[in-house]
Amino acid sequence: MGSSSAAAASAAAASGDVGELLVPYMPTIRVPKAGDRVYKAECAFSFHAPDSEGGIYVCMNTFLGFGREHVERHYRKTGQCVYMHLKRHMKEKVTGASGGALPKRRNTKLFLDLESNADLNNDDYEYEDEAKLVIFPDHYEIPLPNIEELPALVTIACDAVLSSKSPYRKQDPDSWEEELQVSKHANSLVQIDNGVRIPPSGWKCSKCDLRENLWLNLTDGSILCGKWFFDGSGGNGHALEHYKEMGYPLAVKLGTITPDGADVYSFDEEEAVLDPHIAKHLAHFGIDMLQMHVIENGLRDNDIKPRVSEWEVIQESGMKLKPMYGPGYTGMKNLGNSCYVNSVLQALFSIPEFQRAYVGNLPRIFDYSPMDPTQDFNTQMAKLGHGLLSGQYSKPPTKSELIEQVMKEEQKPQHNGISPRMFKALVSKGHPEFSSNRQQDAHEFFLHLINLIERNHIGSENPSDVFRFLVEERTQCCQSRKVRYTERVDYLMQLPVAMEAATNKDELIAYELKRREAETARRPPPELVRARIPFSACLQAFSEPDNVEDFWSSALQAKSAGVKTSRFASFPEYLVVQIKKFTFGLDWIPKKLDVSIDMPDLLDISHLRATGLQPGEEELPDISPPIIIPDDPKGGMMNHFMETPDIDESSVMQLAEMGFPLEACRKAVYYTGNMGAEVAFNWIIAHMEEPDFAEPLVIPGYAGAAFPGAGVSGFAGLDNQPPEEMVAIIASMGFQRNVALRALRATNNNLEHALDWIFSHPEQEEENETTSEAMDVENHVNANILVVSDPEGPKIKDGSGRYELFGFISHMGTSTMSGHYVCHLKKEGRWVIYNDLKVCASEQPPRELGYIYFYRRISS
Repeated sequence: MGSSSAAAASAAAASGDVGELLVPYMPTIRVPKAGDRVYKAECAFSFHAPDSEGGIYVCMNTFLGFGREHVERHYRKTGQCVYMHLKRHMKEKVTGASGGALPKRRNTKLFLDLESNADLNNDDYEYEDEAKLVIFPDHYEIPLPNIEELPALVTIACDAVLSSKSPYRKQDPDSWEEELQVSKHANSLVQIDNGVRIPPSGWKCSKCDLRENLWLNLTDGSILCGKWFFDGSGGNGHALEHYKEMGYPLAVKLGTITPDGADVYSFDEEEAVLDPHIAKHLAHFGIDMLQMHVIENGLRDNDIKPRVSEWEVIQESGMKLKPMYGPGYTGMKNLGNSCYVNSVLQALFSIPEFQRAYVGNLPRIFDYSPMDPTQDFNTQMAKLGHGLLSGQYSKPPTKSELIEQVMKEEQKPQHNGISPRMFKALVSKGHPEFSSNRQQDAHEFFLHLINLIERNHIGSENPSDVFRFLVEERTQCCQSRKVRYTERVDYLMQLPVAMEAATNKDELIAYELKRREAETARRPPPELVRARIPFSACLQAFSEPDNVEDFWSSALQAKSAGVKTSRFASFPEYLVVQIKKFTFGLDWIPKKLDVSIDMPDLLDISHLRATGLQPGEEELPDISPPIIIPDDPKGGMMNHFMETPDIDESSVMQLAEMGFPLEACRKAVYYTGNMGAEVAFNWIIAHMEEPDFAEPLVIPGYAGAAFPGAGVSGFAGLDNQPPEEMVAIIASMGFQRNVALRALRATNNNLEHALDWIFSHPEQEEENETTSEAMDVENHVNANILVVSDPEGPKIKDGSGRYELFGFISHMGTSTMSGHYVCHLKKEGRWVIYNDLKVCASEQPPRELGYIYFYRRISS
């Protein structure tokens, strides 16, 4: 605001006229409209919330939320002066107050959707919500509500902000999955103390004989059948009848209870909901969530004895683990099957290069963040890294609090740990799987995150460089014995599970027989016997040749048998090893190999170093397969072209929405045989560094296509040179010629699509006009960051092949579609377990049951 406005405001403040005080700022105060996201529960730059010290300031123009230490930056940057200050106060109830009365709360609808780990109906504490307008820079405060004195527009704007829904609720009307909301009954649910205890299995509807689609009422513990829910499974609707008769609102579906949560339905709200106190509500009926696993074939995982079940071994259940506090020991809240996100991020931010890139550059990243920092990848990475590493959200209880816990046998509500909701909403935007509330594969999320880092890194500092390495692939024709060597970029080593090398085969055979007998007789399964696989056997399986499907030998100019071996052309600074535990069953449902592998603390893969063409080896001729032309009954010409190839456009669009070039997405889907977006995504990760990554798909025998990989001097009869008149039209709009050429090539010379391509790839304009067109690569950065193209290709950090284990991510459950993830990291000489919000010193780190392992190079 100008000095005259500030002077007028000061004069109004002196006279005490609130309405007059706000007049100079009225043009900057907006009423939230449909589509506006109001961030009143979390700061855009930190994890401060209304119940944190200092509360939250919500800008009345942008509706962004800021903690006390960040609101001044926004004021200086934008000149916006009017903010709504929101604060939730917690105080201990005065001794002698009425025992069972509900706590007094002012403005009970103030933070209707505010996340809280605290029980707002706790008998020992009461909560008061406070709101006021604050005018900067003098911090003049106007308490709310204040209908009498505030202008009508300001009152309407304040009411709209206070009643706004969560900004993470999906607003796309075409979205096929709505984000679940916390039930209004969750905090105040009354549970009858009737002595009901729910057995671990053998459930049946109390009003009929149904044994499936059963729901546990969380008020009285009755088990009844349903037929109203999404899954469409049969039932007689007795659970709904019970609600209509008794009015008990919440029920949980039996068989869905895991350490991550459960399916909860609200009869009153007529929708699936979240219950943040589900563990407490289930414990009332004797159900321990940490011991509950999803049912398969009517038998429970927790029927297995605790000493061998992976759930207990990986989470180190039954041991008294010492909580860890301080920088680097901050937990992360599970948002509902988001443990895969938490585990990957804990591992990444234990690496110094990631700490330096985001936390070390935090002031610069925050100062240069765009107007909406919630949508900026680097800002949110810096925010999350600071949250994990600062220690602000991992403070040990005070001595008095510890004494109080012992005396009252209950814990005072803590504000430790961070909620990665803003981060997850950003990085999963447009992704059909990661944007859902379903469990996902941590390996796929790791690659997704690496891709985002590649596209958004700042200048030459790219922390994902530490994972990148070159793979040399040697393909040999078995008949002619000639070879071809190629290289590709990769970010992790996928290690096959050598089941045939199990050292306890006899025990496994006996166990499988007993398990089938128990399943047939509907008895509990026998004690689990897990396959013990030597790590050396897995490493040997990795190094052995694989058969090449449908191999065409250029030496024979015919199809032949071919084999391929992979070796490391370079060794990365940090080696990520994924154990390929997940496979597909006969029903095409992903399943997991439950194995134990003796992963080494010290790993030496120097013997897997690539050697290149060896003396005596003869290379396969550089000849492409012939164009196969179908019989033409009409005697057509030899340049007859076949119909357009069949490409799954829905998969193409899913990938394109993630920000990849359209042509790259088409190639990925085509070359992976229309197997779906996930398979194609892996192809993109493996090929995104190639110079022709964003070039149009070229297939022999199709109209307008050349030989794949023909290069600059390839098949000259089919040229993709854009028409000069189209280039001229785009250039006349002020775009560089090389940008016009790239856009037209990426869109098959469609002028309208080319213009859309240019606007969706603004960084192409920033590149040097003299850059060789042959070096055209996929978009690596967002519009705010300049990248320096490396003419020598991707940055590779080569070195020794000797490594030391410093972390691993473990998965519990039977497939990537369910279960739970936990991360173990070695810090300051000891192992630490990161199990969502729970961070403790590890007593027995289960190295042998991991899924993804993190190794750092040992200096020579």
